Amino acid sequence: MVERRVNVGWAEGLHARPASIFVRAATAAGVPVTIAKASDGNPVNAASMLAVLGLGARGGEEIVLASNAEGAEVALDRLAKLVAEGLDELPETV
Repeated sequence: MVERRVNVGWAEGLHARPASIFVRAATAAGVPVTIAKASDGNPVNAASMLAVLGLGARGGEEIVLASNAEGAEVALDRLAKLVAEGLDELPETV
C-alpha cells in the first residue's frame, strides 16, 4: 500500500469546487485511490464526489491518500501536490 499524507491547501477545505477538482483528478489518475482524514482513518473512494464531500476535510487538515495499484506512486504524488497547493487544476507537468 502506497500512502501520501498531506495538508489540505484550499482554505475552504474539500468542499464544492475544490472537491470537484480533486475528484476529477482522482478519476483521471487511472488507479483506484482512497482518501481519509488522518484523524479518523476511515478511507473512502477518492473518485466519489459524495464520499469526498462527506469527509468534511477542512483547510489545513491532514488527509491520507492511498492506493495499492501499479503506478500508484506517480498518481499519489500528483494528487498530493494538487491538494497541498490548493490548485485550480492539476498541471500537466506534475
